[in-house]
Amino acid sequence: MSLDQKTSSTVIRTARDVHALLAEKGSQGTKTKAIIVLALGGIFMDAYDFSSLAFGITAVKEEFGLDPLMTGVVNAAIMVGSVVGAIFGGMLVDRFGRYKLFMADMAFFVVAAIGCALAPNEWVLIFFRFIMGIGVGLDLPVAMAFLAEFSKLRGSGSRSQRVNAWSPAWYIATGFGYLLVLAVFLLLPVAQHDILWRVVVGFGAVPAIVVLLVRRKYMAESPQWLADQGDLRGAVDVMRSHHGLEVELDPDAESARTKVKARTGHWRQYGELFAARYRLRTTAALCVSVFSTFGYNAVAYGTPLIIAMLFQQGPLVTILSALVINLGFGAAGGLLGVALINRVGARRMTIIGFAIQAASLLVLAAVGIPSGALVIIAIAMLAAFVFAQAGGPGANLMSYATLSYPTRLRGVGVGFNEAVKRVFSIVSLVFFPVLAASLSTGVFWIVALAPLAGLVSLLVIKWDPTGKDVDAEDQLS
Repeated sequence: MSLDQKTSSTVIRTARDVHALLAEKGSQGTKTKAIIVLALGGIFMDAYDFSSLAFGITAVKEEFGLDPLMTGVVNAAIMVGSVVGAIFGGMLVDRFGRYKLFMADMAFFVVAAIGCALAPNEWVLIFFRFIMGIGVGLDLPVAMAFLAEFSKLRGSGSRSQRVNAWSPAWYIATGFGYLLVLAVFLLLPVAQHDILWRVVVGFGAVPAIVVLLVRRKYMAESPQWLADQGDLRGAVDVMRSHHGLEVELDPDAESARTKVKARTGHWRQYGELFAARYRLRTTAALCVSVFSTFGYNAVAYGTPLIIAMLFQQGPLVTILSALVINLGFGAAGGLLGVALINRVGARRMTIIGFAIQAASLLVLAAVGIPSGALVIIAIAMLAAFVFAQAGGPGANLMSYATLSYPTRLRGVGVGFNEAVKRVFSIVSLVFFPVLAASLSTGVFWIVALAPLAGLVSLLVIKWDPTGKDVDAEDQLS
C-alpha cells in the first residue's frame, strides 16, 4: 500500500493493504453509516421477534391450554430455529458474502411474524416460531460482520463500539415491543385482550418489510471479504463508493492477480476455531455467551412471567415494569457499555457485569415473594440485572464472538457461538417455567450460578478482543 503523490490516493496492491487501510481509516462516507444503521436495524428485528411473545405467553398458555412444559417449548421454538440458522448462516456468510445473506434473511421475519399471528393452535405457533428463529440465526452473523468490517480498529466509531451497539439496539427493540403492548392493551376493549399477543407478534412483519426495502438501496459487500476472495477491484470500488476513501488499484496487482483458493465457508473452519491460535479465544467467547445467556433468558426474557407469576402483580404493572426495565435500564446500560468499551475493555466490563448480576439474583432469592416496599426492591434488582447485562456480558458476548477472529473466520465464529448459546437458551426457556412453578422465587438461587460461573471463567482466561488487529495477525500467518 502506498500513496500516489499525483492523485493523493492510496494504491491497493494486496488484500493486506485493504485490511490495513480500513483498520486505520474505517469509513468516511454517509453510505457506510447507513450500512451500520441497517445492520443495527437487523438486530432490532431480531430482538423484537425474540421478545414479542414474552408478555403474551401467559395469554397463549391460557388460549391453548398449555402446561408448563409446553409453554417452555413454545418459548424455545425460536431458539431451536436460531441454532439451525446460526450454524448454516455462519458458514454461508463466509462463503457467499455478507450482502447476499443480509438481503435474504428478512423474508423469514415477514413470513414467520404473519404465521405466528394467525396460528390456530400451539403446533402452528411452534412451527412459525422455528422459522422466525432461522431468520435470527442467519441475520446475527452477517450483521456482526458488517458492524466490524465497516468500522475502524480503534478510536471513536471503533469496531468494539459498533459491535457493542448491538446491545442498546436490542433493548430499545425489546422496550419498543412492550410500548406497543401497552398501547394495544389500553386501546383494545378488555373483551379483546386475548388477541393482544397476536397483534404484537404480527406487527413484526411491518418493520421487517421496511428494513428489507431500504437495505436494497444502501447495502454493499464488505471490501475486506471481497479482498480475501481475491476480488481487489470489487474491494476498491466499495471503499470508494461507500467508505469515502481515495483509493485505486495498482494495475500490476490487477493484471497479475491469480485465482485465490477459497479459504472461507467450509465446515472444516468450525474445527479451526479450536486450533492453537483461537482455542482460548473460542473458550472465552463461549463462556461469556453461555453463562450470560442462561441468566438473560431466565430473567430478562422471562421478566413478564417473573413479575406476573412470582411477584403476583397484575397485567398493567407487569407491562409497565417490563417496559421501564428494558427501554430504560437495558438501553441505558447498553449505551454506557458503548461509551466505555474503548477505555475499559470487554473483559473488565464483562467481569463487572457478571458480579452485579450475581448480587442481584442473590438478593431476589433472599427476598422471596415480595410485598409492599419489597416489590420495588425486587423489580429494582431485575432492573440492575438487565442494566449489567446490557453493558457487560450481554454486550461483550458479541465482541468476543466477532472480534476474536479475522474476516475469513468471522461468520463461522459468530455462527458457532450463536448456535451453542441458543442451545443453552433452549434449556433455560424450557425449564425456567417448570422450575419457577415448582420452586417459586427459590429459582433465583439456581440462576445465580450462571453469572458466578461466568465471573470465574473470565478471571481465569485473560483474552480481551478490544482493539486487537486479528486480520493483520492472520495475514502474517
